[in-house]
Amino acid sequence: MQLFGLVECTLLTRPQTTFLCSQPDLVFLIRRCLGVFLLLVLTSLAVSAQTQAGIHIDLPANGQLRIENRFGDITTSVGIERDVLISFAVIGNNADSSSPVVIETSQNLLSVSVKNSEIDWQRRVNLTVRLPANTKAEIVTREGTILSRGLPASLSLNTVGGNILVEIEEPLDVDVAARSPNGVVHSTIASEKPDRHDFRTRFGQGQKLLRANSQYGEIAISTTIAQNSEGSGAKPPKLQGAGENSGAGTPANSQAGEEVDEDDIVRVDAQLVALSLSVVDRGTNKGVTGLTQSDFKLFENGAEQRLLNFESSSAPFDLVLLIDLSGSTRDVVKLIRAAARRFVDAARPSDRIAIITFAGGAAVVSPLTLDRNALRQRVDTIDTVSGDTKLYDAGEFAMAQVAKETKNSRRAAIVLMSDGLDGSIPGVQGDGSKVAYNEFLNNVREFDGVLYTLWLNTYYEALNAQDTQPEAFDLGYDRMKELADAGGGMFYEVEGLEDLAGAYERVVADLGTVYSLAYRPSNKSRDGKWRSIKVNVSRSNAVARGKHGYYAN
Repeated sequence: MQLFGLVECTLLTRPQTTFLCSQPDLVFLIRRCLGVFLLLVLTSLAVSAQTQAGIHIDLPANGQLRIENRFGDITTSVGIERDVLISFAVIGNNADSSSPVVIETSQNLLSVSVKNSEIDWQRRVNLTVRLPANTKAEIVTREGTILSRGLPASLSLNTVGGNILVEIEEPLDVDVAARSPNGVVHSTIASEKPDRHDFRTRFGQGQKLLRANSQYGEIAISTTIAQNSEGSGAKPPKLQGAGENSGAGTPANSQAGEEVDEDDIVRVDAQLVALSLSVVDRGTNKGVTGLTQSDFKLFENGAEQRLLNFESSSAPFDLVLLIDLSGSTRDVVKLIRAAARRFVDAARPSDRIAIITFAGGAAVVSPLTLDRNALRQRVDTIDTVSGDTKLYDAGEFAMAQVAKETKNSRRAAIVLMSDGLDGSIPGVQGDGSKVAYNEFLNNVREFDGVLYTLWLNTYYEALNAQDTQPEAFDLGYDRMKELADAGGGMFYEVEGLEDLAGAYERVVADLGTVYSLAYRPSNKSRDGKWRSIKVNVSRSNAVARGKHGYYAN
């Protein structure tokens, strides 16, 4: 393209992007102008798209949302409503009359994706999404452009070849990180010119988070003045294509010309059951890897279910080390530190790790991170703590942290090390947890992840009535074993702290054989009753170990 007779440029969103310009500052200015122009064009297109379909969806309590569209663009805005509103526009061949939008929910995540049939591979599907202000959202495209107008609590924008354009409302209170290794990053929100490929800055307390990543595209970040959404006069999108008999997961298109009033909008609350399980060989007790979805058959109350999602054993985990420090001396803590470092070193590079310690209360030593050096430094800060053992309270705290921090629909696992002697057990000194054991056990069954328990043998002979009695040690052992069974994980006996590091390494090895399955139950009723789950593996001598069921609440 010839620009004012001065500079000739080729602008692409591919690795072949070339620049014949010799004036870098002028190139930067031209690119910024083009980015702003594209932003204006996409904004007008987004307004047009919002007059299309509209689907209201309840957001999980923790606000976790993931939207993936590999067949078009995604435009987001932030509204005052408490639910998510999604509309779509289909461009090109539309031989498949069903809705391309697939909606799935689990306990901690609302997932929205776009499907394309082989017949309609040429069609393009553009999504428009209105987010509640408290949303923690991840947006993913392949080649499509992402346009974000306003920020929710946390927003992660990711595309391979597309552009990302973000308008942030003033006043600014945001932590920003934008990166395009093979493209260019533009920004008008900071006085200094950003690096061509990387831009990081923070305004105010950084209460909101923005992460933007494009492999080959351009990223443009600008500001806008906050507007009163109630007085904007904008009319909410109307629902197109969801009749009374529409399926919850994939709303069907309505007949042409049909209109649905705002009061008749369908609220989607699709149930998706997800579970993680390890597969081991009966003879050797070693993990079995390399399995595919076709190797599994899943049954709920005896009825076979259709698997919708499958993640292989190589998929990454969010791992939480939950460490009991009650009664620990400094010499004991040294061994615990060494074992924790072994766990950090043994875990796969793609696995995020967090560390929580507890006695009378729980404390986060390190939040979830991939930074191994930072983890080792945090491990070195672990020290003795005071207080009675409140194991069940700490477990509740760890599960809440997983629900709060786990991103990108990663699989999650908690690795609990303790002797099981909560102060609420008869014969154990202390007040114990506020959460009753049976309540904690049920919550572990409902936990959207895996729980591994490492029982540490701290038995000593009771010499008087004030000492912990043998019956209490036995009950602590039994409960740690029961928790692992309820949590779908493995139970390990650790006879001495010198064996703890080896046990941690066995846990890491076992995690490498964990597969994740998800399905929508054929029994749609939510009667609160227990549903048993059985998984068969086609490989000879292989057995699946995981949760045995769930309550249909």
